[in-house]
Amino acid sequence: MSHPVRRPLAVLAVAVFLILLGLARPASAHGFTSTVYVHVTGGGGSAGAGAGRLRTELKLEYDLLVVSAADAGHDDPLFRAGTEAFDAGDTDAQAAALNAHHATAVDYVTRRFTVTAGADACRPEQTAGGFRMGREEGVPYALLTLDWTCAEAGDSHVTVDHEIRSGLFPDAEEYVKGTKTIATYDVGGRSGSAALDAAHPSFSLGQSWTERFWEFFRLGAEHLLTGVDHILFLLALIAGSRRPREIVLAATSFTLAHSVTFLLAALGLVDVPGSVVEPVIALSIAVVAGWHLWRIRQRGVHVTDLAVAPDGGHGGHFALDRAGWTRLGVVFCFGLVHGLGFAGALGIDAAWSWTLLWSLLVFNVGIEAVQLAIIAVVFPLLLLLRRRSRRAGLWATGTISAGVAAMGLVWFVQRTFGL
Repeated sequence: MSHPVRRPLAVLAVAVFLILLGLARPASAHGFTSTVYVHVTGGGGSAGAGAGRLRTELKLEYDLLVVSAADAGHDDPLFRAGTEAFDAGDTDAQAAALNAHHATAVDYVTRRFTVTAGADACRPEQTAGGFRMGREEGVPYALLTLDWTCAEAGDSHVTVDHEIRSGLFPDAEEYVKGTKTIATYDVGGRSGSAALDAAHPSFSLGQSWTERFWEFFRLGAEHLLTGVDHILFLLALIAGSRRPREIVLAATSFTLAHSVTFLLAALGLVDVPGSVVEPVIALSIAVVAGWHLWRIRQRGVHVTDLAVAPDGGHGGHFALDRAGWTRLGVVFCFGLVHGLGFAGALGIDAAWSWTLLWSLLVFNVGIEAVQLAIIAVVFPLLLLLRRRSRRAGLWATGTISAGVAAMGLVWFVQRTFGL
């Protein structure tokens, strides 16, 4: 690339790097968001399965539960015992801390997680087993089983409109942001799943399939829109694509790859720790963006040209050359890792993944819809800019790639070393 082009591009890259460095998020979502898991079944209670009863099995992030419950209940001994057990990584001590302060912990949960039957609130009762410990997404989770006694008698619990509402770990507590509750249920011959958040805090066990579809479609769309790392990866793909066919194939390759690992995780066949997945996702962002920067340095304003085929042609306006196919293979490999990242967003290594499989597919459709929308808006604009002025297109894609690569490297360092 000529010196007059390289100098302003370098200045812009440094400026973008400094801006993005100042805005860079910490290494992972842990500590910023959390997911609660709930499974609802009929019956339960010390008197055995009966009319008007529901059982909920909740999984709550342990350290978040300790801090939130201790703060809400002004229970400093719970905070001290719970955090000491967490720091020590002692699961027996973690369960013991919660059970020693079960009144505080259960009160926190039942004030923010409720079950109603019609217009009447159901009464919760903790089961004799108390709190138990498990792991989700590589971190300790507390398991709490509650039996709910509702006012209805006879067989009315089969048809009554039970509503599940979750307001656990709200943004107002300022410990996490955007808590989601993923619920599955099998009650009275009805089964399904739902996704709850602050904007949609409740669902009915009698919800229609269209309502279930929309909930997970929306969740997938929101996950991509709020997942800055995945958006930056997509921008790097767009910036480095030379022809419509290239971005279509790149997006298709990425979609197929992350769908494969997403479904394998849903089936419980793949389980890779987030401590491995998250740094690789960050590295993939830097590599794909850096690839385009390297090609700019090598080819300058001719970076968008296709290599000449052996027959002297280009194989058609939409054809790919060797560099294009190589890039496609790299995108596919990184897409496999991104699929694990999408899977981690819902913690789908859980034992009830089969129940969620349809909803997870819809979640994936929501991701794809937003991905295609971003491509449909951004790529034509870059293509138009390149056709009007190669140099302007070079500056635009180079600046995007430099900023994205810088952010990817920052995240890679953060996620690797836990900064």
